[in-house]
Amino acid sequence: MQAKKINNKQLCGITPTQDETEDQALIRLFNHCFMESENTGLVGGGKEPLYKPAGADSEYHQVIFKADYCASALHEVAHWCIAGSQRRLKPDYGYWYSPDGRSKTLQKKFESVEVKPQALEWIFADATPNVVFSISIDNLNGTAFDLPAFKINVYRQALSYLAKGLPARASIFLKALQKYYGRDSKVENLILEQL
Repeated sequence: MQAKKINNKQLCGITPTQDETEDQALIRLFNHCFMESENTGLVGGGKEPLYKPAGADSEYHQVIFKADYCASALHEVAHWCIAGSQRRLKPDYGYWYSPDGRSKTLQKKFESVEVKPQALEWIFADATPNVVFSISIDNLNGTAFDLPAFKINVYRQALSYLAKGLPARASIFLKALQKYYGRDSKVENLILEQL
């Protein structure tokens, strides 16, 4: 879903312009929360999502999301919220990536590392009214996979986060989203059948 224009609300003390789109608001919100404390900024307009640690071409770490897609922004923020300090020093957190067409074994491995970020993305999307969460298996041309089991695992992880607490950076970002949009993420909002 491409970014929609938003109305003029207070964003953690920042007043967006009337022409600001939702992806721009997410960028400003994330950057307000983390640019100073974590030297990390959210950047839109990427051809593909990518995490780039600070280096020769940037003084700050960059969480880059695809085009102006808010769902991509929330997904990439979720990955960043989970990555530990050493992983955040490596491009794309040092994770492997196998493109579309993965074997069943590689797909299972992919799904095992995607449960937590997709659970966080769902919680973030629930707090962001114009973003609809869609489960992603990212393997349209690959072998058969167990989508119902993956959905259940993401659902259970989301419920666990809401019951036991989110990772620290995810909690900060969620509170900022909730304050900005005036929405709470609640267990009853997350419905398995909607995945």
